[in-house]
Amino acid sequence: MTTTSSAGGVFRTTSTFVPAELDATRWENIEPLVNALLERPVQSADELERWLLDRSELDAACSESRANLYIRMTCHTEDAAVQKAYSTYVEEVAPKLEPAAFELDKRQTDLSRTLGLSRLKAGRYLVLERDTAVEVDLFRQENVPLNTQLTLLGQQYDQIIGAMTVQFDGQERTLPQMGKYQEATDRSVREAAWRAVADRRLKDSAAIDDLYEKMIGLRHQVARNAGFENFVGYAFKSKHRFDYGVKECLAFHEACEKVVVPFMRRLDEKRRGALGVSPLRPWDLAVDPLNRHPLRPFEGGRELMSKSVETFKLLDPRLAAMLGELGDGSNTAGPAGGACLDLDSRKGKAPGGYQYMRDRSRKPFIFMNAAGLHRDMTTMLHEAGHAFHSTLCRDEPLVAYRHSPIEFAEVASMTMELVTMPHWGVFYGNEADLARARRKQLEESVTLLPWIATIDAFQHWIYSNPAHTRDDRTAFWLSLDERFGHAVSWQGLEGVRAKVWQRQGHLFDHPFYYIEYGIAQLGALGLWVHSLERGAVSAVEAYMRALSLGGSKPLPELFAAAGLKFDFGPAVVERIVQRVEKELEKLPE
Repeated sequence: MTTTSSAGGVFRTTSTFVPAELDATRWENIEPLVNALLERPVQSADELERWLLDRSELDAACSESRANLYIRMTCHTEDAAVQKAYSTYVEEVAPKLEPAAFELDKRQTDLSRTLGLSRLKAGRYLVLERDTAVEVDLFRQENVPLNTQLTLLGQQYDQIIGAMTVQFDGQERTLPQMGKYQEATDRSVREAAWRAVADRRLKDSAAIDDLYEKMIGLRHQVARNAGFENFVGYAFKSKHRFDYGVKECLAFHEACEKVVVPFMRRLDEKRRGALGVSPLRPWDLAVDPLNRHPLRPFEGGRELMSKSVETFKLLDPRLAAMLGELGDGSNTAGPAGGACLDLDSRKGKAPGGYQYMRDRSRKPFIFMNAAGLHRDMTTMLHEAGHAFHSTLCRDEPLVAYRHSPIEFAEVASMTMELVTMPHWGVFYGNEADLARARRKQLEESVTLLPWIATIDAFQHWIYSNPAHTRDDRTAFWLSLDERFGHAVSWQGLEGVRAKVWQRQGHLFDHPFYYIEYGIAQLGALGLWVHSLERGAVSAVEAYMRALSLGGSKPLPELFAAAGLKFDFGPAVVERIVQRVEKELEKLPE
């Protein structure tokens, strides 16, 4: 049975089809519910809608069970029991869920076509029908064990990276904790810290190469099994990229090369002159160019959280209330007890940061490795944007529509890094530091684009040439760094330079998920320009209006709801860079 309740005109589903305490980490609990959906008579559009809602609740329960296992796995990479629980799920449950989902997708597609659901409901199910049909088209039973292997290889990568520590400045430190030394005004300290991290990464570089090569081979086989020449076409279709293709990605690469890289290298030359060094080296890119003290916006996860809430309160109290629901930032035990935050860096924690929506309880979880740095502050604001997205569409009855395409999901997060800037006085007590932080944000919002182009171009080449050798891969990577990289000298560091790509976890865990950041960054910068020209209130209203749609509309319509054009070509890139340069001229050095 399925019912809906309304609060403020927003409908929320209450399905009694899935038991409230279902343990969806166990296949024997899931299978009867799958069979019930496959066997249930469905003879009208209304009955199909009820079927869709019940299926949605089952999908949400399964998704949340996996989410909690994944969150624990990344929070506790050295806990054997936690790691075993995740790998057991991946090996024993996920391979059964894939074909079950395929059978449900097939039935859903057949019923939708037979009953004409999209015609009856004025486009309500257009995106769902389109996406489900793609999943039916791509599914191959022989790919199930290959996907299991890929997930386990990704877990191995996280374990390798999570175990990396160095002895520095008198104690053992995680790699995220080492980031603060790249802002040290003493160049010898920066260099020593940079080399310590680089040497530690190189110790596992061969193992990471081995992992990646296995992944490339498996992904190529997955694509071939599904009828594609290589993984490029498969990846685009599996990511539901209906509104752009390889041509548009290549145009973005070219725009970055011709417009953004010259801007970035002008900044590099200015930095080199200000620091009084020749040449500029990799350990000179994060320090303040005028050798001022590092920006330290907070100490510890609790302070990070309280200051973030206060910042959002100044922007829009509704945003602050949503973030405040998640906790005070003191938790260090992963999702235990229903916690929604694990913010501080520590040994045995996987790298990076993410927001993961637990679909059945509809509670976001923010994971990150805060070490007191400016970039940790912006990471928190970024992940808060994802949490706002999850929260604003959590009353959507269909779980599929509570998740938007990644290209727009990242607009939700990146926008918060930019439109909050007028309120960063919460983190920075004096005008000089505040101006530095804003300048840093604007510069990095644009200079990130060539790195995105680098990673995307790398993947296009990798999967178009799956039989390449390790030397071939290195040579191509170095050519990309020449094309898109900073104006720094790598003399004596050639071995490190050849492996810089290994630090980008998306290559391992989320193949072809990176161009989305470039598309979204341009969208976020567009909303930032909106805030400058029409005010923050107008920009936030457009932002919240678009986020509330979740994934219920095609990608261009989501951008349009935010007042943005879905375009990441050269003209848009050039306009954005020009506007950023104009705003930078207003900020003191």
